[in-house]
Amino acid sequence: MFDLSRFIARNVTMREHSMFLADLEANADSLREKIEGRRVLVVGGAGSIGSSFIRAVLPFQPASLVVVDTNENALAELTRDLRSTPGMFVPDDYLPYPMDYTSSVFEKMFRSRGGFDLVGNFSAHKHVRSEKDIFSVEALLRNNVIGAKKLLELLAEYPPEAYFCVSTDKAANPVNIMGASKRIMEDLIFSYSDAFPVKTARFANVAFSNGSLPAGMLARISKLQPISAPSDVRRYFVSPEESGQICMLSCMLGNNREIFFPKLREAQMMTFDAIATALIEAHGFSVLRCGSDREAIEKSAALKAGGLQYPVHYAPSDTSGEKAFEEFYTETETVDLERLTALGVITGKAIPDKTGMQELLTSLEEAFASPNVGKEDIVRIIRNRYPNFAHIETGRSLDGKM
Repeated sequence: MFDLSRFIARNVTMREHSMFLADLEANADSLREKIEGRRVLVVGGAGSIGSSFIRAVLPFQPASLVVVDTNENALAELTRDLRSTPGMFVPDDYLPYPMDYTSSVFEKMFRSRGGFDLVGNFSAHKHVRSEKDIFSVEALLRNNVIGAKKLLELLAEYPPEAYFCVSTDKAANPVNIMGASKRIMEDLIFSYSDAFPVKTARFANVAFSNGSLPAGMLARISKLQPISAPSDVRRYFVSPEESGQICMLSCMLGNNREIFFPKLREAQMMTFDAIATALIEAHGFSVLRCGSDREAIEKSAALKAGGLQYPVHYAPSDTSGEKAFEEFYTETETVDLERLTALGVITGKAIPDKTGMQELLTSLEEAFASPNVGKEDIVRIIRNRYPNFAHIETGRSLDGKM
């Protein structure tokens, strides 16, 4: 039987145990002190990272856990998984709600409970493919930034002990609108740091997270469909378990306006074609390289007849917003590499001007209200505030490929 966790450990992260094990053990007492008996809200908690965060938090026995997500089916599976895991602590006050965190019913629920002690927001558009046109760009920015502001305003009325919102390594020197949205998000949450403590984390690709290319590879194999992957894109990876641990450690141990990131070496980067090859071979096939998506599709018919050569198309990336390399911090940011064993910390972030942030959001809202606005207009608005936003536009979206 194929064991995905074992495959990730041996072929993607190249480590049998969590890289944060030492930090978790060294700070176990502090983590318990900050979590035990607390009221916890997790927005976007049914996704890959949000659910991993929940699994990292529950052993420290919070008094209550409310999980909000728009994916009702994923919430049901999260609940089944938690209830079926031997030894998993689930508080008596556990409530999964299928609702939009920007909705009026969410606000009613939030106010009825008098707020929460710990709040984690994992609701986000995370894919570069979310910038294919002006409509997908608007949806991305409304979820990652504009909607998030509504939650922050609510939290300002009921200040939590800590607020965490997940960022990305693509927020450092962003080249795509998704990364830029996360950079804006960082400044937005930090602009509320005078009302309650805010923390975030930039981390690598989560191996086989929902919707990721590796997860898509696994789905293609289950359907005996060909696989396409970029041959020149190198990325850092953490396991699903590690993703939740990063967020928990940042939320509980970070100081106000700090950004955590994993201390990974360049030699630990992986290419997607290498992951695809290892995955195919782990399923008992050999790789059959093709020169195009079309050729790979044509040759995949043999798989249905029991063929053992798996058609793939590996080629250099040619889509918009694809960053050639990953980085967790910029030259202008102050970094502490000594505090924790496996995590670096970006410190000394100033409180951003809330008025300036509001002006940016207003500019975006006004642009979206115009029937003639285009993606290039949004790029220009963002670049006016973030001059280092070097957007890469090729005119081709990931949705145009397998």
